[in-house]
Amino acid sequence: MWLTDKQTSISTPALMFQGTCSNAGKSILTAAMCRILLQDGLAVAPFKAQNMSLNSYVTHGGEEMGRAQVVQAQAARLDPDVRMNPVLLKPSSDTGSQVIVMGRPVANMSVTDYFNYKPEAFARVQEAYDSLAAEHQVIVMEGAGSPAEVNLKHHDIVNMPMARYAGAKVLLVGDIDRGGVFASFVGTMEILDQWERDLLAGFVVNRFRGQKSLLDDALRYMTEKTGRPVLGVVDYLADLGLPEEDSVSFKNGFFDQQCRGRTDVDLALIDLPHISNFTDFEPFLAEPDVRIRLVKKAADLGRPQAILLPGSKNVVADLRYLQENGLAEAIGALAGQGVEVVGICGGFQIMGSTIADPHRIESAGDNVAGLALLDIVTTLAPEKTLTLKSGRHLPSGCQVRGYEIHHGLSVGSGLPLLELAADEQAGVVTDDGLLWGSYLHGIFDSDPFRRWFIDRLRVRHGLAPLGRVQACYDLEPAFDRLAAAVRQQMDMAKIYALLGLS
Repeated sequence: MWLTDKQTSISTPALMFQGTCSNAGKSILTAAMCRILLQDGLAVAPFKAQNMSLNSYVTHGGEEMGRAQVVQAQAARLDPDVRMNPVLLKPSSDTGSQVIVMGRPVANMSVTDYFNYKPEAFARVQEAYDSLAAEHQVIVMEGAGSPAEVNLKHHDIVNMPMARYAGAKVLLVGDIDRGGVFASFVGTMEILDQWERDLLAGFVVNRFRGQKSLLDDALRYMTEKTGRPVLGVVDYLADLGLPEEDSVSFKNGFFDQQCRGRTDVDLALIDLPHISNFTDFEPFLAEPDVRIRLVKKAADLGRPQAILLPGSKNVVADLRYLQENGLAEAIGALAGQGVEVVGICGGFQIMGSTIADPHRIESAGDNVAGLALLDIVTTLAPEKTLTLKSGRHLPSGCQVRGYEIHHGLSVGSGLPLLELAADEQAGVVTDDGLLWGSYLHGIFDSDPFRRWFIDRLRVRHGLAPLGRVQACYDLEPAFDRLAAAVRQQMDMAKIYALLGLS
């Protein structure tokens, strides 16, 4: 085993949430604990050694990190810092990922290549942790997947080895809504090595619905069986209003379930195989007069008020997907009939006339014909654009802000979409305003701009505009609601005692 039992020399207390499985609620509980500790006057920061996600963010330093740690940083009222997520894996195929270390791409690696690279990655992770921990009073850490994956344990750098390095107290989170939560707790304990069990301080039952007294016998059994207490039973918290970490909830119908029955404005979001940064469209979930639905095939497209083309981790492959399954033709036909089409980042590139890949970033060096909805040509390049931007959306006059994260450059004709600093352009729009695209992720986070966009669709389709902001995409109230619920449902006195804090 190549991982050492080295420990940090930094004495900062640390608490780590690990899970019995992926999507058990670790990310949300980490964010909640960050806000709770912040409310209690502590300088707290989140940390996840390695994250696998197609949703990423660009820091002020132009570095790339996972969106989950960005949300956790916001909960702690910190600027996102790449040290909070030193290793980011962005899957580019079923067996490979782009490996991003300290915010910068290292290489596209197969699973085997990455396993061989992990000792170096873990060294960088340790450096990042030490630097971050030295600046804060407490660190709230998040694991990944499960610490009991027997095929992965020997080269894990996220769960128990990271907890050991940080000297963290580990709480194991289980999702009772899925069923079998107590068996998964006990089974995880059985698989862990003794040194790993020694790090485990207790359990958290997450997403509970019902009368908690019905769990009393089970909670006593857990303590008797494992010697560890259950330190919290957290309710199923619906409609948190926080961005989704990754594509799990998204692919399971997240948008359709939340928007069922909202029929004033129909938005069709194209479900690309390599979709990324779909959180660009989450603000629409809060709008009372919008229905946003996923579309995977041409037969389901219908006639929406607008078609949304999201970002893509492999724009060449996703463009071919649209062409092969008939969606490209269907989108083009509706655009010709006056349906608005919007592309963000990869979707913007797809809307152009050509995508060239001379450096073989995403293909064998192909030139691929785009949808030809915008008169632009995109050339993919090895250098990655990573920058925060703000400015004015010219057709509406609204102020917008967000970030760019893409390979390549798009050039061509069309009216400028945005007025940015230093005369930069990050998008174009056709003369009639119906076809437009931008590299600016987060453009729909702006409440006035989003309402302008929706109201313009309403007017075009014979509906009265609502005229004022209907939903504020502001995460602060959501963080406070989350913290209040989790504080009430977890034994904070024991957690403080575990951390050695008064």
